[in-house]
Amino acid sequence: MYMSVNETENPMKYEKLQKQSYTEYHQEYGPVIGTANGKVIRQDGCIFRDLADTGELLPYEDWRLPAAERAKDLAGRLSIEEIAGLMLYSSHQAVPGSLEGPFPGHYHGTTRAEAGAFAWDLTDEQKAFLSGDHVRHVLLAVAESVDTSARWSNEMQKAAESLPWGIPVNISSDPRHGVSSAGAEFKSTGSGVSVWPEGIGMTAAHSVETAREFAETAAAEYRAMGITTALWPQIDTATEPRWMRLEDTWGPDTETNIRMAKVYCDGLQTTRQTPESGSIWDFEHGCPDDGHGCWGAGSVIAMVKHWPGAGPMEAGRDAHYPYGKFAVYPGGRFRDHMSVFTEGAFKLDGPTGMAGAVMPYYSVSWGADIRNGENVGNSYSEYIIRDLLRGEVGYDGVVCTDWGITGDPDPQIDSFGSRCYGAENLTVAERHLRIIMNGVDQFGGNNEAGPIIEAYRIGCDRYGQDVMEKRMRESAARLLRGMFRTGLFDNPYVDPQKSAALVGSSGNRALGQSAQQQSVVLLKNAGSALPLRKGIRVYVPQRTIAERKSFFRTMMPEKKFMPVTQEMLGKYAVLVHAPQEADAALVFMESPLTDPYSAEDVRNGGNGYLPVSLQYRPYTAENARKVSIAGGDFRENFTNRSYAGKTNIAANESDLDQLLLARAAMPGKPVIAIMRMHNPAVLSEAEPAASAILAEFGVQIPVLLQILFGEAQPGGVLPYTLPADMDEVERHSEDVGEDYAAYTDSMGNRYERGFGLGRQK
Repeated sequence: MYMSVNETENPMKYEKLQKQSYTEYHQEYGPVIGTANGKVIRQDGCIFRDLADTGELLPYEDWRLPAAERAKDLAGRLSIEEIAGLMLYSSHQAVPGSLEGPFPGHYHGTTRAEAGAFAWDLTDEQKAFLSGDHVRHVLLAVAESVDTSARWSNEMQKAAESLPWGIPVNISSDPRHGVSSAGAEFKSTGSGVSVWPEGIGMTAAHSVETAREFAETAAAEYRAMGITTALWPQIDTATEPRWMRLEDTWGPDTETNIRMAKVYCDGLQTTRQTPESGSIWDFEHGCPDDGHGCWGAGSVIAMVKHWPGAGPMEAGRDAHYPYGKFAVYPGGRFRDHMSVFTEGAFKLDGPTGMAGAVMPYYSVSWGADIRNGENVGNSYSEYIIRDLLRGEVGYDGVVCTDWGITGDPDPQIDSFGSRCYGAENLTVAERHLRIIMNGVDQFGGNNEAGPIIEAYRIGCDRYGQDVMEKRMRESAARLLRGMFRTGLFDNPYVDPQKSAALVGSSGNRALGQSAQQQSVVLLKNAGSALPLRKGIRVYVPQRTIAERKSFFRTMMPEKKFMPVTQEMLGKYAVLVHAPQEADAALVFMESPLTDPYSAEDVRNGGNGYLPVSLQYRPYTAENARKVSIAGGDFRENFTNRSYAGKTNIAANESDLDQLLLARAAMPGKPVIAIMRMHNPAVLSEAEPAASAILAEFGVQIPVLLQILFGEAQPGGVLPYTLPADMDEVERHSEDVGEDYAAYTDSMGNRYERGFGLGRQK
């Protein structure tokens, strides 16, 4: 019978707390219960949410049962249409929504300002995909503030609670704790989180404890904003030094990556009991925590990527774009790349056992399919997913495609369009069916359930209704299990005031800044040029980045900017505008930025492919492969993607110019190069001109100034070997780590992984 907890008969011990838009019930035994509609059930001296609005306690509503049992019960009650919605992962959402930019959102058919809506109100599009398409996995991309994130999360949960079955929303996020959203991949922004180095910077800090602190801090900040899935860590073994996504990995060393995968996943997924928290409910087993940690209300699901390992991209090109879709294995190391998953993320030391989710990459793992001989995108590959991941490895967590792989392909190869590699001749529904039958549970970036429903119908005709229903409910149970494990079905709400106090707190910021300091590598310090004396006059040249294509392949105009201002320098130094006036120069640089594809080259009769260069001056690939390993695309009438003999120019070649000009204008004075390393740069052109070199991997300006002026020490070591020259890079095998000679500087130091003057390995 449905009963209100306000009734006095059969009294029970609980505390009822009224929050801004929901109510919490803190009970003596069991988890905190949160509800916006006030519908709860009293039974056996406990409180439960009445999610199905029946007044009867259904198994999936009973927090005393293990997560898998609750998930199986609910999966068996859902319609195929509702399951199809669970199998969707929304496109990127901006909070608040805007009609401008890549993530549009309307409010009552118009702009937010015209509608008088709050920043945290749901857009028309969000309301539609929640109710119409039954979407329950939502990707948060941009958030205005902590308060807005928390309130928007609560609005999403209120809307979901009002719909049949009361299935909550699993909000996810790309990495958002780095210095900026720019770089190798779109990264989430906003929300005032603490700032830490990028993935490769955590390797440079070479501290397992620091990595654990980061993962635990990120989990706490995510949960405070209502986020329960991290679309990271990126555990690819980055054996190809030219690959644009290398900075988000932990580098080329397999053992390092296995260790970091364990620490990150454990830190994200484990809810730990603290003196403040009291008893913690273990949703995995339906019982109180035994004191060693568990799946619980503090857990964030780790979606590790990218199976079976995206590190060996041919020539450093990237599979976001059709021109970069091939991963190659000239060194025969395919299984080495798998091992970070099988020995790391899928074999955790902590209580959660394995990463809760995994994402295959867009790429075609060329020649890896030894059974069928197919060269198709990984999610389309029966061998890569069904035979290896589900079969041989036995992975039973959620498998989610990378974003946007089922739509029709863009006619232009130089595009950020759909990536249905190898499945171009199938219909959209047939692509979904093939992926589902491989054992994939979820489709990234898809908001519409129609193609999945159509795939189900086609599958019923081909394989029989019993087969298709069993397969769909299997995915539903996996997807729901993660939501039960993280406590969303019992209390999906967050307190905005507590969120604001926790996210980006002074303590968390201090931990992030300490990690940044640990990650900075002192490569050179001739004549003890560092630390600099406070109060000196410094010259900082303007940076120029030439016109180039963005991550989304839109043209960006030339950019000129000052990397440091007098306001930033503050107490440390006086900024002067001519090198002749200065006591020292601070030259801020990036590793070389080059584009691997040129439409102009195609117009001039070429194949469009250019070398990805790690040097600043124009590079001609005289020793590149004459014939590419992989090739073939319906947009091309050739298979050889070689760029041999072609020249490419770095968009930031002027970084080197400014360093050389400063050295020429300041003989005998310190010229300090501060280099943001997205990739292992060839430093033969720059190193001789620099008195000192700091390599950084996502560090805030105030932290760099602390190091430059002696308030902090650069504690990092190189996370990868810097190549001697581009010929070494061209000779190496994409799937083999650091199989090239290291650069030796003018002082006789070899820039190998583990080198750093601030702290030796």
